[in-house]
Amino acid sequence: MNHHNLSVQRTAHYYTLGTPSEKVRELWIVCHGYAQLASEFLGNFETIQSESRYIVAPEGLNCFYKKGFAGPVGANWMTRHERLSAITDNAGYLQKLYEHCLEILPKDVRVVLLGFSQGTATICRWILQTTPVFHELVLWGGLPPEDIDYTTHKTYLSDKNLYLLYGSQDPFLTPDRMAELQAMEKQHGIDIDESRFEGGHEIPEDALQQFVRKIT
Repeated sequence: MNHHNLSVQRTAHYYTLGTPSEKVRELWIVCHGYAQLASEFLGNFETIQSESRYIVAPEGLNCFYKKGFAGPVGANWMTRHERLSAITDNAGYLQKLYEHCLEILPKDVRVVLLGFSQGTATICRWILQTTPVFHELVLWGGLPPEDIDYTTHKTYLSDKNLYLLYGSQDPFLTPDRMAELQAMEKQHGIDIDESRFEGGHEIPEDALQQFVRKIT
């Protein structure tokens, strides 16, 4: 049996809050977590929408029925099956969307990249493959992938603000995993600003608004 690859054209879907105009000062690209749809995920950001903020939520290219063969549908960014191809496809997709957004917004727009849960790894892999210009990277309820040598990207990340926000009851970010993150930061010479809020694996309205106040 021989394995082959063939690149094909696909239609990707994304959803937005706000209107492109000369008034936009911030572009947010927000990546959902596993089994979420971008349209639903974008609802988390309605309370921070304004004429100066354009928020874009791309949807993962893989969709599936969350229970059985019918009912609610979710999306994901990748699985372990053909993961390297998925990583490459996602990076190309997000870079193309990013470039499209910059074409319709003011030249000096501030770029905020946010990934939630599985979306954190997706965003990290994208930016380290294509090195887009951005100002804030927000990892929410998820950690950077462990299979990347961040030392080689230290210069690229050095002038950018890196944040991690997570809930006090988040089952995925245990004390052991947080200790691993801190060891990785020390090893690779990167600094991620950590903030913990009361809650679980979620994006609470008050925590998001507090973060927005912090960076504006």
